[in-house]
Amino acid sequence: MPEPPRDPWSALAGLTPARVALGRTGAALPTARHLELQLAHARARDAVWHVLDAIALADALRADGHEVVRVRSAARDRREYLERPDLGRRLDPADAAALAARAGDWDLAFVVGDGLAALAAERHAPALVRAVRARLAGYVPNAPASDAAWRVAPVVVAEQARVALGDAIGAALGAQLVAVLLGERPGMSAPDSLGVYLTWDPRPGRTDAERNCVSNVRPEGLPYAAAAATVAWLAREARRRRQTGVALRAPSAARLTAGD
Repeated sequence: MPEPPRDPWSALAGLTPARVALGRTGAALPTARHLELQLAHARARDAVWHVLDAIALADALRADGHEVVRVRSAARDRREYLERPDLGRRLDPADAAALAARAGDWDLAFVVGDGLAALAAERHAPALVRAVRARLAGYVPNAPASDAAWRVAPVVVAEQARVALGDAIGAALGAQLVAVLLGERPGMSAPDSLGVYLTWDPRPGRTDAERNCVSNVRPEGLPYAAAAATVAWLAREARRRRQTGVALRAPSAARLTAGD
């Protein structure tokens, strides 16, 4: 009996987590591949509904020496967050007042939010904040071993957060630049990707064209060191040019990791 023809895509399957070279049985997927697809879909749905462990996340950030402030958006729970994206962009009024009490002459504010995949914030945000601060500290000539040259605001942990919530938080703190670390919409092969969104002069009404995004931060995607190099480069250039968005484009992560 002749062997079935070799799938020409099979050589690529080992090079990517993308679903290529799945094979087929008649007009359908083989049972094993079909079950894998169902499992991935279930994991993606679970990631969307996963509730952020804000206490544990705040403790992890404090262990690195950060002052941490917890806030919520105007969405009361996960269901409302998913059904009313506009509420996820608004800051709870009581929390806005609490942030105003910490307003200062800050160069940079980190906001860590759940977004659409709280697992991403829990797993990757503390390590990435640590790596970015180390990169910023190393940039300033004759700077001490801390990032004192960058006045960094207390780290804000935000629940039921969309990207634009960082605009309200940054404005309340008086920060020149805000970096929002947020769980990205889960994919079928990545339920825990973290995105970083940088906005110069944050304030409500900013558009996505006025932000820079570094996406797919996770060990299996863009590793912490490479992501931190890109975020630090964007932060320095944002401060120098006083802008972010479409006019500010970072070199490749490979170049930055090599020392640019």
